[in-house]
Amino acid sequence: MVSVLNANVLIGEDKLDTPVYTACCSDLMSDVLAFVDEKTVLITGLTNPHVVRTSEMLDLKCIVFARGKIPTEDILESADEQGLVVLATKQTAFSTCGILYEMGMRGVPVPEQWEKKDK
Repeated sequence: MVSVLNANVLIGEDKLDTPVYTACCSDLMSDVLAFVDEKTVLITGLTNPHVVRTSEMLDLKCIVFARGKIPTEDILESADEQGLVVLATKQTAFSTCGILYEMGMRGVPVPEQWEKKDK
């Protein structure tokens, strides 16, 4: 991910080999809480403490800050304490998702209750 996103590793360089299977892109942490699972990469432009708290609650492995966003030192310290990998890329969130999709990463499955039912 680091090379294809041309990303900077802000925290967790020693954990870059941690397996991840899915990705989620959102600036709304309530949406992330609603359908994200562990071993997921969170792609966001939101740089507040809620991102790290949400990642901790869901046992996420990696946060990618898009659009050149860089979180503050206190947020990075908190992410480090949680054992997260934190990356920053200048790519937009949309481009970041597309690049990761091209390399084989898929999105979190849509919960059944969100699927449109045919009548």
